[in-house]
Amino acid sequence: MVCVNRVDRRDLGLLALRVGTGAVLAAHGSQKLAGWFGGGGLQGTTAAMEAMGFHPPKPSAVAAGLGEAGGGTLLALGLATPAAGAAAAAAMAGAVAVHVPAGFFAAGGGYEYPALLGFTAAAIGLTGPGRYSLDHLTGHVLDRPWMVALSFAGAAVAAATVVGRRAKGQAGQAREESS
Repeated sequence: MVCVNRVDRRDLGLLALRVGTGAVLAAHGSQKLAGWFGGGGLQGTTAAMEAMGFHPPKPSAVAAGLGEAGGGTLLALGLATPAAGAAAAAAMAGAVAVHVPAGFFAAGGGYEYPALLGFTAAAIGLTGPGRYSLDHLTGHVLDRPWMVALSFAGAAVAAATVVGRRAKGQAGQAREESS
């Protein structure tokens, strides 16, 4: 006999993964936007974005902060899960681009950590939030199959544009310095 209301380990696992990943992303994004947890706030993040070659720097700082803080908060809640996962993954793609020159491992300044956060956020966005989520509670009105495709396509285009613009700017700067 199967009990319909039993606790499902998969749903508990998704809850733990969503809340843990979402909280880390939300905290990281709040450093960028509000200066919480020792972050530089929007002013400091804007300066950092400019130094890292993101142009325009302030919109880049806002987008990164919102992708992390907003995407992370929504992931933790299990609300609009496809859009949340896609936004967080796109923000982490920008972070990966910054860390690629240092190699893979975080101990050497590499992209290991943002890649893990990005892949985890993407996996949650693709898999869905599970039963213990606001998406489930609201009948998945913000978690439809077409939203997965639209969210991830939009996030991929946005991330490719931002990372590509940064790479193009860095290539131009390198040419100017070598002239």
